[in-house]
Amino acid sequence: MTNETMSAKRSGSLTIGGDLTVHRLGYGAMQLTGPGVWGDPRDPDEAVRVLRRAVELDVTFIDTADAYGPFVSEMLIRKALHPYPDNLVIATKAGLTRSGPDDWRPVGRPEYLRQQVHLSLRHLGVERIDLLQLHRIDPKVPLEEQIGELKLLQDEGKIRHIGLSEVSVEQIEAASKIAKIVSVQNLYNLVKRDAEPVLQYCEANQIAFIPWFPLATGQLAKAGGPLDEIATRLQAKPSQLALAWLLKRSPVMLPIPGTSSVAHLEENMAAVSIELSDADFQTLLGLAQ
Repeated sequence: MTNETMSAKRSGSLTIGGDLTVHRLGYGAMQLTGPGVWGDPRDPDEAVRVLRRAVELDVTFIDTADAYGPFVSEMLIRKALHPYPDNLVIATKAGLTRSGPDDWRPVGRPEYLRQQVHLSLRHLGVERIDLLQLHRIDPKVPLEEQIGELKLLQDEGKIRHIGLSEVSVEQIEAASKIAKIVSVQNLYNLVKRDAEPVLQYCEANQIAFIPWFPLATGQLAKAGGPLDEIATRLQAKPSQLALAWLLKRSPVMLPIPGTSSVAHLEENMAAVSIELSDADFQTLLGLAQ
């Protein structure tokens, strides 16, 4: 595959918040950390190569979070890419704290969110975060206080746009009364589509929808199955079909497949060259229903 056939430009464009235009196949930086999304990567040099290769392949949207490492992912991004290309949007998140590998706990106290935003600014080496997403709504803290603090940080020029993660339509509507919400990041893929109502709401309201865990194919990829048949016919891997399906599913879709390997990154990016027919799209649409 050539750079052109793997270029994120081929995924089309999406404008976030009315002023941030990015290519629709992004990169998720969670897997750049150690086991359990904790600590340094096994191969820090490869992590840097992955980030630089993503930008070479015209990725203009990188998703990370303060909790990845914690902070390891953000600092790797700075090491690999700072000073950043003018067209690169780095989205980060705050609102989940870590006490060890695979342990995630929501903390939405205003003073904590403010602290984490300031730390992300420092770790990323920026004066303003393009997109700050509330990693989880903390049920112990009024939503008005959580979104309200992010709105204050936005008014202070520390945050450009505000997004949410793992939310319902009702929660998006409630948050939107406090601040403009420009993106939603929910679990969504070919085999798990519980967030379909949220996606439809995002489509209707021009909100970017960022599906996390986008590569899942599960049992659909078993030999001889419909997904395997389409993949064989198109000379593609099931995970590439999963990405191609997401890109075709909605114009507000912004998949962020993650990996710690350059080879796997290039494999994922090659999904932009897959042109699903309407018939293949409908076949895949019906597989998990």
